[in-house]
Amino acid sequence: MEQHYVDALKTENHFLIKELYNTNRNAFLNFAKQYYIAEMDSIDIYQEAFISLRKHAISGKLYDIKCTLKTYLFGIGKHLIYKKIKENSLRTNFDSAIYKVNDVYDEIQIEIENELTEEQLILQYYFKQLGKSCQQMLTLSFYRGLTNEEIATLEGYESEAVVRSQKSRCLKTLRDLIGKYPKK
Repeated sequence: MEQHYVDALKTENHFLIKELYNTNRNAFLNFAKQYYIAEMDSIDIYQEAFISLRKHAISGKLYDIKCTLKTYLFGIGKHLIYKKIKENSLRTNFDSAIYKVNDVYDEIQIEIENELTEEQLILQYYFKQLGKSCQQMLTLSFYRGLTNEEIATLEGYESEAVVRSQKSRCLKTLRDLIGKYPKK
Protein backbone atom coordinates (compact mmCIF):
# COMPACT_ATOMS: atom_id res chain seq x y z
CA MET A 1 0.00 0.00 0.00
CA GLU A 2 1.33 3.42 -0.91
CA GLN A 3 1.75 4.83 2.59
CA HIS A 4 2.35 8.44 1.49
CA TYR A 5 -1.02 8.50 -0.31
CA VAL A 6 -2.81 7.01 2.70
CA ASP A 7 -1.26 9.69 4.90
CA ALA A 8 -2.21 12.35 2.34
CA LEU A 9 -5.83 11.17 2.37
CA LYS A 10 -5.83 11.34 6.16
CA THR A 11 -4.13 14.71 6.52
CA GLU A 12 -5.85 16.39 3.57
CA ASN A 13 -2.67 16.96 1.55
CA HIS A 14 -4.52 18.45 -1.41
CA PHE A 15 -1.59 18.15 -3.81
CA LEU A 16 -1.15 14.40 -3.30
CA ILE A 17 -4.91 13.76 -3.13
CA LYS A 18 -5.36 15.53 -6.46
CA GLU A 19 -2.46 13.55 -7.92
CA LEU A 20 -3.96 10.25 -6.72
CA TYR A 21 -7.42 11.23 -7.99
CA ASN A 22 -6.19 12.25 -11.45
CA THR A 23 -3.79 9.30 -11.80
CA ASN A 24 -6.57 6.73 -11.43
CA ARG A 25 -9.55 8.55 -12.97
CA ASN A 26 -9.09 7.68 -16.67
CA ALA A 27 -8.05 4.12 -15.89
CA PHE A 28 -11.21 3.68 -13.81
CA LEU A 29 -13.44 5.19 -16.50
CA ASN A 30 -11.94 2.78 -19.06
CA PHE A 31 -12.43 -0.09 -16.59
CA ALA A 32 -16.10 0.90 -16.12
CA LYS A 33 -16.77 0.76 -19.89
CA GLN A 34 -16.79 -3.03 -19.79
CA TYR A 35 -19.98 -2.88 -17.68
CA TYR A 36 -21.87 -0.80 -20.29
CA ILE A 37 -23.02 1.92 -17.93
CA ALA A 38 -23.40 5.57 -18.91
CA GLU A 39 -20.24 7.66 -18.79
CA MET A 40 -21.84 10.15 -16.39
CA ASP A 41 -22.69 7.26 -14.07
CA SER A 42 -19.08 6.07 -14.30
CA ILE A 43 -17.84 9.53 -13.34
CA ASP A 44 -20.23 9.70 -10.38
CA ILE A 45 -19.23 6.21 -9.28
CA TYR A 46 -15.53 7.10 -9.44
CA GLN A 47 -16.09 10.16 -7.27
CA GLU A 48 -18.14 8.14 -4.81
CA ALA A 49 -15.46 5.42 -4.71
CA PHE A 50 -12.74 8.01 -4.14
CA ILE A 51 -14.69 9.55 -1.26
CA SER A 52 -15.12 6.08 0.25
CA LEU A 53 -11.38 5.49 -0.14
CA ARG A 54 -10.71 8.69 1.78
CA LYS A 55 -13.16 7.70 4.52
CA HIS A 56 -11.39 4.35 4.84
CA ALA A 57 -8.03 6.15 5.10
CA ILE A 58 -9.34 8.46 7.82
CA SER A 59 -10.78 5.54 9.79
CA GLY A 60 -7.44 3.68 9.59
CA LYS A 61 -8.75 0.73 7.55
CA LEU A 62 -6.14 1.18 4.82
CA TYR A 63 -3.13 0.49 7.02
CA ASP A 64 -3.90 -3.25 7.04
CA ILE A 65 -4.58 -3.61 3.31
CA LYS A 66 -2.04 -5.64 1.32
CA CYS A 67 -3.03 -4.57 -2.21
CA THR A 68 -2.32 -1.30 -4.01
CA LEU A 69 -4.53 1.74 -3.54
CA LYS A 70 -5.56 1.47 -7.19
CA THR A 71 -6.76 -2.12 -6.69
CA TYR A 72 -8.61 -1.15 -3.52
CA LEU A 73 -10.20 1.88 -5.21
CA PHE A 74 -11.27 -0.21 -8.21
CA GLY A 75 -12.74 -2.81 -5.82
CA ILE A 76 -14.90 -0.14 -4.20
CA GLY A 77 -15.83 1.16 -7.66
CA LYS A 78 -16.73 -2.30 -8.93
CA HIS A 79 -19.06 -2.80 -5.96
CA LEU A 80 -20.72 0.56 -6.74
CA ILE A 81 -21.01 -0.38 -10.43
CA TYR A 82 -22.82 -3.60 -9.52
CA LYS A 83 -25.12 -1.60 -7.26
CA LYS A 84 -25.87 0.80 -10.14
CA ILE A 85 -26.52 -2.07 -12.56
CA LYS A 86 -28.92 -3.61 -10.05
CA GLU A 87 -30.76 -0.28 -9.66
CA ASN A 88 -30.98 0.07 -13.44
CA SER A 89 -32.32 -3.46 -13.88
CA LEU A 90 -34.99 -2.88 -11.22
CA ARG A 91 -35.99 0.34 -12.98
CA THR A 92 -36.09 -1.45 -16.34
CA ASN A 93 -38.30 -4.21 -14.94
CA PHE A 94 -40.63 -1.60 -13.46
CA ASP A 95 -40.73 0.38 -16.72
CA SER A 96 -41.49 -2.74 -18.78
CA ALA A 97 -44.28 -3.65 -16.35
CA ILE A 98 -45.81 -0.23 -16.95
CA TYR A 99 -45.59 -0.73 -20.72
CA LYS A 100 -47.47 -4.01 -20.37
CA VAL A 101 -50.21 -2.28 -18.37
CA ASN A 102 -50.43 0.46 -21.01
CA ASP A 103 -50.90 -2.18 -23.72
CA VAL A 104 -53.99 -3.47 -21.95
CA TYR A 105 -55.54 -0.16 -20.83
CA ASP A 106 -55.94 3.16 -22.53
CA GLU A 107 -53.16 5.55 -21.72
CA ILE A 108 -54.12 8.28 -19.29
CA GLN A 109 -52.83 11.75 -20.10
CA ILE A 110 -52.05 14.02 -17.19
CA GLU A 111 -51.19 17.64 -17.83
CA ILE A 112 -48.32 18.76 -15.68
CA GLU A 113 -47.69 22.44 -15.35
CA ASN A 114 -44.00 23.23 -15.20
CA GLU A 115 -44.55 26.79 -14.04
CA LEU A 116 -42.78 27.73 -10.83
CA THR A 117 -44.67 29.09 -7.86
CA GLU A 118 -44.04 32.68 -6.75
CA GLU A 119 -41.90 31.43 -3.85
CA GLN A 120 -39.81 29.29 -6.20
CA LEU A 121 -39.30 32.23 -8.55
CA ILE A 122 -38.20 34.45 -5.66
CA LEU A 123 -35.79 31.78 -4.43
CA GLN A 124 -34.42 31.29 -7.94
CA TYR A 125 -33.91 35.05 -8.42
CA TYR A 126 -32.07 35.58 -5.13
CA PHE A 127 -30.08 32.37 -5.48
CA LYS A 128 -28.64 33.82 -8.69
CA GLN A 129 -27.63 36.93 -6.70
CA LEU A 130 -25.33 34.85 -4.50
CA GLY A 131 -21.67 34.44 -5.38
CA LYS A 132 -20.54 31.39 -7.32
CA SER A 133 -19.00 29.75 -4.24
CA CYS A 134 -22.26 30.05 -2.27
CA GLN A 135 -24.27 28.75 -5.23
CA GLN A 136 -21.89 25.78 -5.50
CA MET A 137 -22.00 25.12 -1.74
CA LEU A 138 -25.79 25.17 -1.52
CA THR A 139 -26.19 23.14 -4.71
CA LEU A 140 -23.86 20.41 -3.47
CA SER A 141 -25.53 20.33 -0.09
CA PHE A 142 -29.23 20.64 -0.83
CA TYR A 143 -29.61 19.60 -4.47
CA ARG A 144 -27.03 16.82 -4.71
CA GLY A 145 -27.41 15.84 -1.03
CA LEU A 146 -23.71 15.62 -0.20
CA THR A 147 -22.61 15.64 3.43
CA ASN A 148 -20.35 18.38 4.78
CA GLU A 149 -17.46 15.92 4.84
CA GLU A 150 -18.03 14.95 1.21
CA ILE A 151 -18.18 18.61 0.17
CA ALA A 152 -14.95 19.31 2.06
CA THR A 153 -13.25 16.48 0.19
CA LEU A 154 -14.69 17.39 -3.20
CA GLU A 155 -14.08 21.14 -2.97
CA GLY A 156 -10.79 21.01 -1.07
CA TYR A 157 -11.90 22.66 2.19
CA GLU A 158 -9.81 22.09 5.32
CA SER A 159 -12.55 20.26 7.21
CA GLU A 160 -16.25 19.68 7.41
CA ALA A 161 -16.43 22.44 10.06
CA VAL A 162 -15.29 24.96 7.45
CA VAL A 163 -18.00 23.68 5.10
CA ARG A 164 -20.62 23.93 7.83
CA SER A 165 -19.58 27.52 8.59
CA GLN A 166 -19.51 28.52 4.91
CA LYS A 167 -22.90 26.90 4.29
CA SER A 168 -24.37 28.73 7.27
CA ARG A 169 -23.09 32.09 5.97
CA CYS A 170 -24.49 31.36 2.51
CA LEU A 171 -27.92 30.45 3.90
CA LYS A 172 -27.95 33.60 6.07
CA THR A 173 -27.09 35.73 3.03
CA LEU A 174 -29.86 34.07 1.01
CA ARG A 175 -32.38 34.55 3.86
CA ASP A 176 -31.38 38.22 4.18
CA LEU A 177 -31.82 38.77 0.44
CA ILE A 178 -35.22 37.08 0.42
CA GLY A 179 -36.20 39.01 3.57
CA LYS A 180 -35.87 42.27 1.62
CA TYR A 181 -38.48 41.10 -0.89
CA PRO A 182 -41.68 43.13 -0.41
CA LYS A 183 -44.45 41.08 1.21
CA LYS A 184 -47.99 41.18 -0.18
